[in-house]
Amino acid sequence: MQQIIFFFLRNKNFLLFLLLFVISFTLTINSHSYHKNKFVTSANFLSGGVYSMKSSVTNYFDLEEQNKILTEENERLRAILANREVETPLESPIDTNYNFISAKVINNNYARTKNYLTLNKGIRDSLKVDMGVISSQGVVGIINAVSNKYASVQSVLNTNSQVVAKFKKSDQFGTLKWDAEKANIVQLIEIPRLADVAVGDTIVTDGKSTIFPEGILIGTVADFERKPDQDYYDINVQLFSDMTRVKHVYVISHRDAVEIKQLEKEVEDAE
Repeated sequence: MQQIIFFFLRNKNFLLFLLLFVISFTLTINSHSYHKNKFVTSANFLSGGVYSMKSSVTNYFDLEEQNKILTEENERLRAILANREVETPLESPIDTNYNFISAKVINNNYARTKNYLTLNKGIRDSLKVDMGVISSQGVVGIINAVSNKYASVQSVLNTNSQVVAKFKKSDQFGTLKWDAEKANIVQLIEIPRLADVAVGDTIVTDGKSTIFPEGILIGTVADFERKPDQDYYDINVQLFSDMTRVKHVYVISHRDAVEIKQLEKEVEDAE
């Protein structure tokens, strides 16, 4: 204990300098959006490299399961080409303004309240913030940060996540959120009591943004209730995507996203 005290006394000037440097650096990052963005991008690049090496090891032991998933996806796509009715996240006619970029998940959190995934593609692969991400089963999340080679995705299993979703059968729409309780159940809110709701109803993306096309599968109604004093349903939705095992994904790019956002911004500024 005495040696520790002597160590701090001998190095007090350096330690004081280090403390002040960390404080000033933190204040600079938090108070300037440009510096904050550069810091996040750099951190994303460094962590991406570590996650990539980790993913190479874990993927080796998960090859059998992932090959099964890819085989099932190929079967669904072949069924579409053969004009058969199948359940797939791409079953609805997709607007030709959208492109799909394949990527691999190299890190995945699902046990926290704010979960993220890391992809092995980034700016050099045309990935940008606010692009939607889906798996072969359904919606996964939205890109929230990118570096040159990697991208961070805000998972649907994130308490900050909000996705506009609707009933496939009726077009009644609401907002998809997560209460951090279960990794396979999310909540659909703002559905009025007059809506026709039943267990097993399919929930899909609404398409009223440049993030997801209309009709991408999300899940099915697991259960619901409406308290006497409420005007809206409490709806639990079981996800089609197994968020604990997702490995291969597609990033969705809208060709006219920049033009649409610029137009909307001009309208907002005019008001």
